[in-house]
Amino acid sequence: MKILVISLAGIGDTLFATPMIHELRARFPEATIDVTVKEAGARDLLENNPHLNRVIYQDLLKSGKLEAWRFFRSLRKNRYDLSINTHPQSRMVYRIAARIVGARTRLSHEYECFTWLDRRLVTSTMPQDYSRHAVDNNLSLLSLIGLKPILPRHNYEIFLTDAEKVMAENFIAKENIATRLLLGIHVGSGGTKNLALRRWPLVNYIELTRRLRQSKPGLAILFFGGPGEKPAHEQIKSALNDNQVFFPQTENIRQTAALIGKCDLFLSVDTALMHLAATMKVKEQIVIETPTWNKPVEPYGRPFTLIKNPAVAGRNLEFYRYDGRGIRGSPGELEQYMNSVTVGEVLAAVDLVLAKSI
Repeated sequence: MKILVISLAGIGDTLFATPMIHELRARFPEATIDVTVKEAGARDLLENNPHLNRVIYQDLLKSGKLEAWRFFRSLRKNRYDLSINTHPQSRMVYRIAARIVGARTRLSHEYECFTWLDRRLVTSTMPQDYSRHAVDNNLSLLSLIGLKPILPRHNYEIFLTDAEKVMAENFIAKENIATRLLLGIHVGSGGTKNLALRRWPLVNYIELTRRLRQSKPGLAILFFGGPGEKPAHEQIKSALNDNQVFFPQTENIRQTAALIGKCDLFLSVDTALMHLAATMKVKEQIVIETPTWNKPVEPYGRPFTLIKNPAVAGRNLEFYRYDGRGIRGSPGELEQYMNSVTVGEVLAAVDLVLAKSI
């Protein structure tokens, strides 16, 4: 049995696939199970995963159409028996990839943007469900091949090395914050489509941090992110000039995960690092609601506090659906939506969580 998991949508979406990968290994202990990803961060998340034989990485964001076709054509020689397009991968290009690879059985969810051609590209589909988490949407695909999940519980999975854990310990010791309450913050929100527009304003993060440091001098604050967040971090650093606000420099997302796991709280919008905090079982998570928020992208199986966005007002699916399109609304409108969540509301949520749980 040869299985290919196609997880090309993003880093957080790759975490959504890890419980299903574990289920596949439980069901098919002798199978070859490979996964293909298009982002280095997704590749790194799956490193050392004992349920996989191979992680196949191709930077499709920089590849032309011909190069991408050649890449998927090269996978055809592996003669996979089964391929699974993970949730949420709504655009037709993901099913074209499955068709080029050419597994005999090709599974996919069915999205609102499906056409007759989508249905010809795969062999079995089932409707995706906005009322279920993406993890559970993925697990539901097993029913298309007559299986049910057999593991007693499901979690996001990442398998860190001892060296990565030691790196996190050393950072905490070096900065002398081992006995302090640690708040992790991610100011980013992804860069594909127009998803960067769902970020909470940077000036709000600066003001929030300033007020937290004044009211809670024992709280240390760590800002996380990749190269895309570096300009924002420099701006925050310049504005605050506070030696108890930290900007850890990590080599990859696995080291970031190890450090996030040291935090007592984590604050973000719905991002890959939000899911990484859930993976590392951070005790308390606080999430600022965006137009893209919905049940499939909640921190899976973990407690969290959602700060409601009054501009969204429960109309999330009017703003964003899994149909290959970006968030509905102009840049000015989306900025206004995110500005509707005030610094005072986020500060109150942090205060409440600190008072109640830590």
